[in-house]
Amino acid sequence: MSEDLQRIAAQLTSDLGLKSPPVQISYLEAPPAGVDKHPGGAPSVCTFFAEGQSRPFYADLPAHEACEIGAFVHGIPPQGELGSRLMATIGMMQQEGYLHPGEEAKVPHNASAPKYVAYGPLGSLPMAPTTVLLFAPARSAMMALEAAPEGPVPMNGRPMCAIVPTLNQGAKVALSPGCVGSRIYTGMGDDRVVVGIRGDHLSAYAAQVAKTRRANDLVRAEDERRKRESTHPYSPK
Repeated sequence: MSEDLQRIAAQLTSDLGLKSPPVQISYLEAPPAGVDKHPGGAPSVCTFFAEGQSRPFYADLPAHEACEIGAFVHGIPPQGELGSRLMATIGMMQQEGYLHPGEEAKVPHNASAPKYVAYGPLGSLPMAPTTVLLFAPARSAMMALEAAPEGPVPMNGRPMCAIVPTLNQGAKVALSPGCVGSRIYTGMGDDRVVVGIRGDHLSAYAAQVAKTRRANDLVRAEDERRKRESTHPYSPK
């Protein structure tokens, strides 16, 4: 399994011109053997996404609770101190105009939380991914969306981490432009957006990405020829 996932990771990175590896997220019922446990202290759930670009690890639910928004998105019940922090944060965001009243109820979130979550570069973990995230520049995102199945691709706004339950709830591919917090915690540049792929669709999606890349190469060659031969005075040379 890991070898197949590593092959897909290499193919997606090459075909889409990614600058960082695809990140695998796997929901688990038990700690995975042979995988390091995260030491804790992450200030946000999306911090795990960023760290998952460089090394494999897993985290239990309490490690996700420092981020009350991310904990809610993961499906952790907003009870006790966690619930108080969540309501205070939502209240502050609404007061400042960052959230519209009632918008928090529409944020995608898991119906129930996994017991453990593993993160890492795609193919670095000894289990299948639940979801895969690509931190993609504009051209990469363009081709990634062209390779998506027919029909509208859902786009999540704030918070960025809500892209994961969007995929868990049925979308094969989803897009997020990120949110202000995710850009701080992950260090994703202003030229990056997040493309998510549901784990059970990954193999078919990677095959379609390869076809899309070849099609783009052919169309690019034709358009470059037309541009070179154009006599339009405003056509850049």
